[in-house]
Amino acid sequence: MKVKKIPMRRCVGCMESKPKKELIRIVCSKEGDLSLDKTGKAAGRGVYLCNNPECFKIARKRKSIERSLEREISKEALDKVFEELMGNEG
Repeated sequence: MKVKKIPMRRCVGCMESKPKKELIRIVCSKEGDLSLDKTGKAAGRGVYLCNNPECFKIARKRKSIERSLEREISKEALDKVFEELMGNEG
């Protein structure tokens, strides 16, 4: 019997590896638009965060999202995504 491997991803806030399904993906499209990826399949470069306000704050303070996406992100775009994330809390 074959055991299915669980994909693991690292939260850019707390830096803990967790199963991909437990994390929230933020994706940056080729056009530079930042958005929440609810499906986990959106095109573009993505970063993962725990569904935890502390991880959002840490990632923002350290600029982990910008660094992981390898591009500058406007404060307005980050604010919009963080507002969405805060509304998405588990």
